[in-house]
Amino acid sequence: MLMRTDPFRELDRLTQQFFGTHGTSSRPAVMPMDAYRSGNEYVMQFDLPGVAPETIDLNVERNVLTVHAERTPHYGDNADVQVSERPRGVFSRQLFLGETLDTDTITAHYEAGVLTVRVSIADQAQPRKIAISDTTTGAKQINA
Repeated sequence: MLMRTDPFRELDRLTQQFFGTHGTSSRPAVMPMDAYRSGNEYVMQFDLPGVAPETIDLNVERNVLTVHAERTPHYGDNADVQVSERPRGVFSRQLFLGETLDTDTITAHYEAGVLTVRVSIADQAQPRKIAISDTTTGAKQINA
């Protein structure tokens, strides 16, 4: 599995944190993520606390997985906001999925502010034994 890297995302995050510009830049904010292999699948977990499930958009096109989400403030228009530190606005992340992953088997689950996406490893990418023939005796050996 390959991930799209953007060297400016970390700089944007630090700038937003320092200057308090959460959600006001033209670039979507990055969502923290963990990714790991578990058995015959890859698991990706995205932190999206406070995001309503209906604002999450997940799609795959040509082995590129795109996650979009939006967090809007919950206070009304007449609120006199004293502190606003929580990031809000649009969050986005793109991942390049390797050819060894089966994009037809992607599943997603959102619970407690964490979006979990699972992608199965394609059957043709699974490890398998290769038979080796011995031309001198005509016997077949199994590669261990």
